[in-house]
Amino acid sequence: MKKIINDPDRFVDEFIEGILLAHPDKLKAPGDDNRILVRADAPVAGRVGIVTGGGSGHLPLFKGYVGTGLCSGVAIGNVFSSPSSEQVFEATKAVNGGAGVLYLYGNYGGDVLNFDLAADMAELEDIETKTVLGTDDVASQPKERKSDRRGVAGIFFAYKCAGAAAERGDSLDEVAAIAQAAVDNTGTMGIGLSPTILPAAGKPTFELPDGEMEIGIGIHGEPGIHRGALESADEIADRLTGPIFEDLGLASGDRVAVLVNGLGATPLEELYVLYRRVAQIAADAGVTIEKNYVGEYATSLEMAGASISVLKLDDERLALLNAPADSPFFREV
Repeated sequence: MKKIINDPDRFVDEFIEGILLAHPDKLKAPGDDNRILVRADAPVAGRVGIVTGGGSGHLPLFKGYVGTGLCSGVAIGNVFSSPSSEQVFEATKAVNGGAGVLYLYGNYGGDVLNFDLAADMAELEDIETKTVLGTDDVASQPKERKSDRRGVAGIFFAYKCAGAAAERGDSLDEVAAIAQAAVDNTGTMGIGLSPTILPAAGKPTFELPDGEMEIGIGIHGEPGIHRGALESADEIADRLTGPIFEDLGLASGDRVAVLVNGLGATPLEELYVLYRRVAQIAADAGVTIEKNYVGEYATSLEMAGASISVLKLDDERLALLNAPADSPFFREV
């Protein structure tokens, strides 16, 4: 696998340096550690801060959603590795405007451990924190174990809703409740067509023979729920969308937002082919798509594949999705 890199061990630090150089009007590193990024105007006095974080390799996930109307800061780990508790704590202090800080990140063991440790450190500094975990991966656990599910691309909806609530001045309890409601009403399913290659290792994270696909695969290559011959785009969309609609209990008259996400090596044209079928499925079910997003929102380096996320809407969640937002990788006016 050919990659445009220098020293593999410097890959994360060098792409972060590039982000900071490219977007000095939107992001800054508040201290000496460039693995901690915050919005350029942080901290915002009187506003709830939102800190996210996780491993590198998923741009624009995590660090790409730091900005106005989104997250306030991020702690960045190595590729597919958690940031440290100290990094999360430093990000917490850097975004604390006096109204508390929400931790909003994906449900992965290392991240949970280090964010929890950071919360303990924040408490010693009299910074109130609350935690909401992204748990949208329908394939990773059955509905009765939803709290154990992985967090994948659908966390974007929680970022958008919680970020808009914080921007308008909601309290920490209110922002956390809005984030949790977004998580509770979101489902995601993904498909993998080829593995990713870790820069430092130079070898695939998993094996998938030519001509095969894996349904329900995780963004780190975690095993899915079905592996078999590659099917048509419509058949793939059916496999992904059906379980989400069932999990969310969608019925005629419901309203949703849909995200069709590329995992890093899938052409945008193919994502629109998937969206075409999702729109047909929704129409046939009497479900109205009020908002759609098509593109790369949560990747896995150069993995070929896609995911579909659905958020069940009410008037408030739709208004929060429509609120202004601005980051290096996402803008809503």
